[in-house]
Amino acid sequence: MIVRSALIQTTGSMDKEQNIGKHIDLIEEAANQGSQITCLQELFFSPYFCQVQDAKWYSQAEPIPGPTTRRMQEVARRHSMVLVVPLYEEEAPGICYNTAVVIDADGTLLGKYRKTHIPHLPHFWEKFYFRPGNLGYPVFKTKYGPVGVYICYDRHFPEGARILGLHGAEIVYIPSATSRGISMHLWHIEQTAHAIANGYFVGTINRVGQEKELGPNDYYGSSYFCDPRGQIIAQASDKEEVLVADLDLDLIREVRNAWQFYRDRRPDAYEEIIAA
Repeated sequence: MIVRSALIQTTGSMDKEQNIGKHIDLIEEAANQGSQITCLQELFFSPYFCQVQDAKWYSQAEPIPGPTTRRMQEVARRHSMVLVVPLYEEEAPGICYNTAVVIDADGTLLGKYRKTHIPHLPHFWEKFYFRPGNLGYPVFKTKYGPVGVYICYDRHFPEGARILGLHGAEIVYIPSATSRGISMHLWHIEQTAHAIANGYFVGTINRVGQEKELGPNDYYGSSYFCDPRGQIIAQASDKEEVLVADLDLDLIREVRNAWQFYRDRRPDAYEEIIAA
């Protein structure tokens, strides 16, 4: 079974409505290229405001469902497209999460994933804005296949990536806001390793350019798809781009039959990693 998927990497402006409108146009571009599942970048409707600690950004958060998710449900329905939409979620006043919603091709809101691992270091002050996720690692049974989500800093932790595989994910999307520096060395290692270790496709996104009003972070794009063998099958540049690739989900069975990582894993021998 071939599924055509798209990743949207773009710049972020300070204007929420401008960001939303721009992404709707780019989703239409993906639809014109035949995308059946499209993933947007981390915190898609805003700049990556975590470069600073400023309470004014709390006002960007929305409930789920809320105005942006309802709008994206209509976009998904119009294009018969599954959408993965990362945004700033407000559960209650003062309780917010870095979240991605998954919308099925008929516009149904299937659920959400909340970023589990929250960094807090210069220019990535996320604990100022987000609680750690508390919904586990759901896999969403979309029209075009089972989809999981991991978000940015999560990718440094293999445990959740494995759980997504155990839950049946065949494509895992990892939207990010990753700037130039030491992470560039890891960009093609960690996420291809998740694909190899778990026998699924990974689609990972990065922003592009700078949001100079907030800080020095320079996002280098390089969004890509890799297959269950860890081979990169499509990669974007460091410019704005809608990256589209065909994912042959039948390859998952072929790879798992050859590399029996699920059969040979030993959870009974791993207690030390959860004992601390």
